[in-house]
Amino acid sequence: MSGRDYHVIENTFITLADGTRLAARIWMPDGTETDPVPAVFEFLPYRKGDGTCARDEATYPEFAKAGIAGVRIDIRGSGESDGVIDGEYSELELANACELIAWIADQSWCNGSVGMMGISWGGFNCLQVAALNPPALKAVISIASTVDRYNDDIHYKNGCQLAVQLSWAATMLAYQSRTPDPDLVGDDWRAMWLHRLKEEPFFMEEWLAHQTRDEFWKHASICEDFDAVKIPSMVLAGWADGYRNTPMRAIEGMPDRAKALIGPWVHKYPHFAWPKPRADFTGEAIKWWNKWLRGEDNGVENLPQMRAYILDGVKPAPRRDFDPGFWIAKDNWTAPETSTLYVSDGKLSFDAGDETNPAADMYLKSPLDTGTSSGEYFTLKPDAEMAIDQRSDDAGSLVFETNPLDAEIDLLGRPVLNIDLACDADWSNLCARLVDVHPDGTATRVSFGVLNLAHRDLDANYADPKPMPRDQKATITLTLDACGYRFKPGHRIRLSLSTSYWPMILPPPFDAGLSIAPSSIRFDLPLLGDHQKITVKEPDNPDPLPRYIEHKPSRTERSVQHNLTQNETRYRIYEDTGLFEHPGSRLATRKVRSETWEINPLDPNSMRGAAAWTCDLERDDWSVRTDCHAELSCDRDNWYVSAWVIAYEGSDPIFEKKWEKAIPRNFM
Repeated sequence: MSGRDYHVIENTFITLADGTRLAARIWMPDGTETDPVPAVFEFLPYRKGDGTCARDEATYPEFAKAGIAGVRIDIRGSGESDGVIDGEYSELELANACELIAWIADQSWCNGSVGMMGISWGGFNCLQVAALNPPALKAVISIASTVDRYNDDIHYKNGCQLAVQLSWAATMLAYQSRTPDPDLVGDDWRAMWLHRLKEEPFFMEEWLAHQTRDEFWKHASICEDFDAVKIPSMVLAGWADGYRNTPMRAIEGMPDRAKALIGPWVHKYPHFAWPKPRADFTGEAIKWWNKWLRGEDNGVENLPQMRAYILDGVKPAPRRDFDPGFWIAKDNWTAPETSTLYVSDGKLSFDAGDETNPAADMYLKSPLDTGTSSGEYFTLKPDAEMAIDQRSDDAGSLVFETNPLDAEIDLLGRPVLNIDLACDADWSNLCARLVDVHPDGTATRVSFGVLNLAHRDLDANYADPKPMPRDQKATITLTLDACGYRFKPGHRIRLSLSTSYWPMILPPPFDAGLSIAPSSIRFDLPLLGDHQKITVKEPDNPDPLPRYIEHKPSRTERSVQHNLTQNETRYRIYEDTGLFEHPGSRLATRKVRSETWEINPLDPNSMRGAAAWTCDLERDDWSVRTDCHAELSCDRDNWYVSAWVIAYEGSDPIFEKKWEKAIPRNFM
């Protein structure tokens, strides 16, 4: 693509008011001395030099060609930035972001207008910073993010603890334990690294100290006050990712300021995400920035409120390169009309049937290893990280399904389950899954929701958790995740219920069962309703990511092992990024992740998770490595967390640190 010439400032330091220097990489259009430009800012702890460099190099050059500066800054304690990180989305982080926006706007090369953008961490904090209203921030683009840090992130989901909480704590321990690049910071690199290693926190300790939706989680959750965000916000997500609810919640909470785009993707930028079809993200973003950062009259404010890709009878597979479907638009998003499914004569039906003789209650207690087909909470690859064929999980579940459909049914929105049940303990976890059963029996998970029944009144002003009334019926409402899906004629709709969804969610301290009244089930499906079919432009470059020098190939494995003698199930993840060298910096990096979850299907307190990382950096005859390990186990009363990190310069260990803590369980 032709356009304005630009140059890259590979590393520069911005000094904050407290003296901390943060490292930035800037894609700068030429000619700003006479023609200042708007800027787009991204603020992350993932290392601009070797962590996000590939995706940055696929995106920011296109902005620069369009006359928009890209400013990619590492949060303190990351990459070449001074200091130590102090948590996720902390007050200090958000205050630093506001200070950086003011700094950018005040530069002679900037026209005074700044946008903020990001995926995941950067998608979170751009919305959170927008709620603080720094004057120069004019618009944001948030991808794969959340508006509710407790209920819709990698920590807890409706009171259930997600296994990815340990996984992510180990990931951040590994990421933050890496050294600055000596070529960029000079001889101070070793002192900076040792300070970082000594002071970095193990995030799991803080996260487990807040097991309910308290002020810790309300901080930076913009759903607490959507009105605080006063600027235009484009919010994107993918159906294959765990963060699929945010676009709908954003346009519902900010109907005059937000636009939604949802595709079939995993947790990646849409111009290089899987499964295809992709979207021309850079083209969309440039129009967005040109409108809100330089006042161009390009009509972007008239985009439909909702654009979504409706999956059309997708089949799960070991790898999903392309998902069949079609793009739709809704100019104005309103709560969808619903079609209700009931249970009648043991089947799901759109006919409520005769309730004069309701069916007898059914008892449900799933094997504790039910859920190994659930995939990852947030997905980075279109393989077994995505939910696979659901038949193995449905074998441990209570299932109801329709007869083969006579006509297609198109959905867009969040299914809602209402059900009467009793629990034979103080609480249990409940998982509900909407499943597409193909004519050959293949089962595709369309949507799912989980609820810790002690948190059943969570939506009522976020009440504190409380025990279930033992063996007494209660009406439970469970809202599943958003979906956009077509059920084809000849397919069947299945509702799958289980008390376990391991290792996606961790079990309560007792193996509880549920008595369910089938006649009480009301399963509201959100209908697509009125819409326009549209096209969403695909990127001109179908493969925009740069290629680096490969020294060792990557490898990924994901397996489930059942030890029938010991009655133990083991779920194992192994990922090796391979060793790749950036041709510009000549820095070669490799990351290896090994994660294992174990459980006896009859004993919830046998649950154990362990996550280990090795991170290597090398250039010429210089090399460093960090080994990190984190574990989570439990008994009836406590969670037990531990971690350690060892740092090596060459083959010599130069630092070691350990963490170990018991944290009381709080209705979890």
